[in-house]
Amino acid sequence: MQERSFGCQKVADKNIQVAVVIGGGNIFRGGEAAALGIDRTQGDYMGMMATLINGMALQNALEKQGLYTRLMSAIKVEQVCEPFITRRAVRHLEKGRIVIFGAGTGNPYFTTDSAASLRAIEIKAEVVLKGTRVDGVYTADPEKDLSATRYSNISFEEVYAKGLNVMDMTAFTLCKENGLPIIVFDMNKPDNLLNLVKGEEVGTLITME
Repeated sequence: MQERSFGCQKVADKNIQVAVVIGGGNIFRGGEAAALGIDRTQGDYMGMMATLINGMALQNALEKQGLYTRLMSAIKVEQVCEPFITRRAVRHLEKGRIVIFGAGTGNPYFTTDSAASLRAIEIKAEVVLKGTRVDGVYTADPEKDLSATRYSNISFEEVYAKGLNVMDMTAFTLCKENGLPIIVFDMNKPDNLLNLVKGEEVGTLITME
């Protein structure tokens, strides 16, 4: 966790406002609840709590690097974090704090991607940065098809038409309807996040055009 926090530190040092939506799949995924005999709604809330555990871990790692943070939750857990309020989140960002959003949207049946798109729209973010295991959007799954080629730029409509898997359709449509660009990039490559915000070509840019 500390190693991955370094990218946030370097970006914050550039006076760029940073907000992070964090998942909890390494602990529990709501979508796996049925296989375990758990009600899906209950399972999704368990997943939301898992995101808060990860959020607290990320917050600790960032603050050990001397950064100021705020962890905000879509469900009330006031002993460990603030409830999400749009104006308060924006104010934290204006003050140079890294804001970590946990507990998804606060509702079952919505993914972390949907939470990221929704929060980005609410705080009027300039772009959604989706960190993955691969370095962008490909013509096919590059982990399965070695002939797959990467797009440097692609439109929302092309993604729909080609049936490409970028993020869940609810999240993707939210970004499209609000004209919010998405950049898909490899989050495991050192300095990728920093290079991206410096304007270098990293990953795949998805826009209206």
